[in-house]
Amino acid sequence: MAIAIPQPKPGILDIDPYVPGESRLPAGVKPIKLSSNETPLGPSPKALAAFRETAGTLERYPDGNATALRDAIAARYGLNPARIVCGAGSDELLTMLAHAYLGEGDEAIFTEHGFLLYKIIVLANGATPVVAPETNLRTDIGAIVSRVTPRTKVVFLANPNNPTGTYISFDEVRSLRTQLPENVLLVLDAAYAEYVKRNDYEAGIELVATTQNTVMTRTFSKIHGLAGLRLGWAYCPEAVADVLNRIRGPFNVSIPAIAAGAASIADKAHEDASAAHNERWMPWLSAELEKLGLTVTPSVANFILVHFAKDGARTADTADKFLKSRAIIVRKVASYGLPDCLRVTIGTEADNRAVVAALADFVGGRPA
Repeated sequence: MAIAIPQPKPGILDIDPYVPGESRLPAGVKPIKLSSNETPLGPSPKALAAFRETAGTLERYPDGNATALRDAIAARYGLNPARIVCGAGSDELLTMLAHAYLGEGDEAIFTEHGFLLYKIIVLANGATPVVAPETNLRTDIGAIVSRVTPRTKVVFLANPNNPTGTYISFDEVRSLRTQLPENVLLVLDAAYAEYVKRNDYEAGIELVATTQNTVMTRTFSKIHGLAGLRLGWAYCPEAVADVLNRIRGPFNVSIPAIAAGAASIADKAHEDASAAHNERWMPWLSAELEKLGLTVTPSVANFILVHFAKDGARTADTADKFLKSRAIIVRKVASYGLPDCLRVTIGTEADNRAVVAALADFVGGRPA
């Protein structure tokens, strides 16, 4: 007789667990870690000071409304704090949006090489993931629109996209919003927005301000250097903010995260320094790797996508192993449908030069 055991909801067992970028090498080897798009400049000194000041209050529950953080974000961007919802990373906010607006029989659309979390949270809520092909590793608005059905409830759009580093203009995003049915929620995942230096880009604030069916999510994990604290925020229509506040955990953002986040968002000078570092070294790293005969997808974020041979001795897999032999960890992206590529985060000057030197040896056939 079969033993009955608890069964998860439909869709859960169809999920491939998310595998983060590697961070360790054999014991005793200190790696150059360029696998998770972390900032080489670290957090704002003001954020670190604010974090340390909270050490004497850890027995207390945090402010469940994260008021100081929401006010700081609102002051920085000129927003209504009532429409800001904070969470444990933008991951939590994306998960809450899926939980609130997706269920069995619904569909959600995301692009071919979009963030792996989208598929996970769609399946976790019993909905059907729908993949829209990209064109030249770039979001194709027409492909998204053509896949909309009466069952479509959410479109997730990473802009810039990870791991490709490509983006679409504000006019294209606005066109997408116009072509989507009004009952479809457009979620603009702008985790890398602060790095984009293009005149035709806008993270999503304007669309959220002028529509009732668009949400923008942001993170403190990238340019703000607070990945270890797990902190993000969403700017929403009032009705969506109300929904998220009904389902989020009552104390979902910790005291240290609130303090560090508020200090960080106010320290624009540190953010500008991080962006300037990226503006200097991302083009340099791309150009140096192209001189080696490697193809690099043009990026506007703090990482690049490097292409390798499909077979033979110079594949992405062999390049990854070679880099690890030089204590350099990058991100394999086969799970994103890009088995012939590696994603490389922009690091310190020394890190970037080490990557170029190692890949020059790899391309040149030198031993590991």
